[in-house]
Amino acid sequence: MKLMDFLDRVSANYEVTEHLPTFTSQELAAQAHIPGIMVAKPVIIRADEEYYMCVLPACYKIDFDTLKRQVGANEIELADESVLAKLFVDCSLGAEPPFGILYGLLTFMDSSLEDDEYIFFQGGTHEKAIKMDMKEYMRLARPRVLSFCYPSL
Repeated sequence: MKLMDFLDRVSANYEVTEHLPTFTSQELAAQAHIPGIMVAKPVIIRADEEYYMCVLPACYKIDFDTLKRQVGANEIELADESVLAKLFVDCSLGAEPPFGILYGLLTFMDSSLEDDEYIFFQGGTHEKAIKMDMKEYMRLARPRVLSFCYPSL
């Protein structure tokens, strides 16, 4: 798996946990017994003709108008599953890790995650999750921090 190989190659400090299969970030939060705001989910978008990874809390949604203004795009839409399958060949669909850099994608992280002590996310499968210090994640993933999401109701 590309993510684990990368993390090990750069001697990253992280923890892997195994859990029952989860298919959404909110399910992962429930399995881990942590609030959804503490679990990061990657969402792949197409802005004009380019694909990007957006990283936001599991219990939040993207404000597409705000994101469009911030990235200077004319149109933004969610990437469809066929694109995800081509981009993330080493991951289970829906369990992509928030490391766009490993897949040739610029990563936008919502500012609501920036001050968190750690980041918790799917590790490429529906049964593994990864926890790492936010500073370590920021150093390795090199996301561009923007404000583009809001809490789900």
